[in-house]
Amino acid sequence: MAKEALGGGMTTDLPVYELAGRDPSIPIFLGSGSLHARVGIFGRDPGRNEVLLGEPFIGKGGQLIRDGLHRAVYGTNCPSLEASIEVGRTIFWANTVPYKPLGNKAWSVAVKRRFAPHVVQVLVQHWSGQDLITCGNVAFEWFGLVDKTLKPKLKAFWQQEDRYERSLNLDFLGKTLRLHPLPHPSPLNARWYPRFPALLDQRLAQLAWSGA
Repeated sequence: MAKEALGGGMTTDLPVYELAGRDPSIPIFLGSGSLHARVGIFGRDPGRNEVLLGEPFIGKGGQLIRDGLHRAVYGTNCPSLEASIEVGRTIFWANTVPYKPLGNKAWSVAVKRRFAPHVVQVLVQHWSGQDLITCGNVAFEWFGLVDKTLKPKLKAFWQQEDRYERSLNLDFLGKTLRLHPLPHPSPLNARWYPRFPALLDQRLAQLAWSGA
C-alpha cells in the first residue's frame, strides 16, 4: 500500500486517487512537460486537480503559472483548459515528491529524502535545461536537503528581501542550475497570491522565455 511505501508518518490522499482511478503507489509528474525545455518549474507536490486531470500544476495555483506562460507567448491569460494544457507542454515540470499528500500538508523530511534520488535523476540526467523557477520555500530549500553543503548559500539568499527578483547559481551534483525563486502560488498564501502573476511575468521576461 502507498501508506506503507511512503512512511514518514504520512500517507497519500487515497480517496482522490480512487476517485481518479489511479494507483496510489505509482508516482506522477516525476518530470512532465518537455525534457528539452530551457526553463523548468519546480514545486512541492501534486494537488487534487493534478491527480484528477492527470496534468501537472493545473489547480488554482498552477493555473496562475499557466496563465503567465500563456501571457508570455500570446499576450493573454489562458482562454480555456485546453489552451492551459497545451502551453504547459512547452516547459519542464517537477515536484519534490511525486505524490499528493493527505490534507495537502507538506511531506516529511523522511519522505522527501526517500524520493530525492529519483527527482535528482530527472533534474540532473534527463532534463537538459538549467533555469529552474522554484515555487515556495519548500521547493527552494529542497536542494539543501539533497546536498547539505548548499544549505548556507540557500539560507543566505532566501533572507534577501529581493529574493523574488534575483537568481542563484548552484553547482548541483555536477550540473549547473540557476534557481529563480517565486512565492508558492497557493490561494492560501494571502501575502503573495495577488502579487504572483506580476512576479512570474517579471521572471519570464528576465529569462526571455516565450515558449521555447
